Amino acid sequence: MFAPSQLALSVEGLSFGYGGKPLLKKISFQVPVQGFTGIVGPNGSGKTTLLKCLNKALTPTEGRVILAGQDLSGIKVKALARLMGVVPQQWEASFPFTAWEVVMMGRFPYLPPWTGEGEKDREIVRAAMEATNTWALADRPVTELSGGERQRILIAQALAQTPRLLLLDEPTSHLDISQTLEISELLTELVRKNGLTVLAVFHDLNLAARYCQELIMLKEGQVYALGPPEKVLTTDNLAAVYGVETMIQQVPGTGKTHLIFFPKGELLKRGY
Repeated sequence: MFAPSQLALSVEGLSFGYGGKPLLKKISFQVPVQGFTGIVGPNGSGKTTLLKCLNKALTPTEGRVILAGQDLSGIKVKALARLMGVVPQQWEASFPFTAWEVVMMGRFPYLPPWTGEGEKDREIVRAAMEATNTWALADRPVTELSGGERQRILIAQALAQTPRLLLLDEPTSHLDISQTLEISELLTELVRKNGLTVLAVFHDLNLAARYCQELIMLKEGQVYALGPPEKVLTTDNLAAVYGVETMIQQVPGTGKTHLIFFPKGELLKRGY
């Protein structure tokens, strides 16, 4: 357990469902400040629904969420946007805004009604774009950018909100290997250098094992395991949650876990 001063987020007995059908069931966990925490689990386990409850896109039917010491239910939208940045799984640009304009949208929580951005806003946007290596794209229409470039622009937009917590829903799911590593390294740097707290949903368990300090594993809308990757990504847990057999290795020189997956019964056939 962490002390309150060490927490960015605390989730207490959170439940949610549609039409009487429960999707999340009594979920509780804590996210420490200035860390990289991942949410993993098979399709349908409730990962995206959980994120939506954490950013107030959905209202839990039970339980509460404490963000930066405040009950989430009492935080107004603009105030929440100053505390939390959200990066969706994918974003389709329907209008050719420039990358600069898209990132500047992140300053909305700070702009008084009917006024434009000021010099401070422009400085913050430039800093966010430099941090995400997108400053060179400032004048480019987002409709002309690659998937990796657009994803970095969305992260820059979230950073322009100057949040304490960044939520991401499978931020690398539509990217190639090079772009995936680029985004993952960027998030790690933001945690290390900027003191940001990151909570991200991961589909790729090896990616989560490599970059996250803590993992929350969901199964059928409940927390099945949580803790450091090496404690969560065990052969027993992976068999129970994903229905697969796993060979666990250590990446040389890093101590990080690497997983090799097999269908049930395959390792026995191979003599392991």
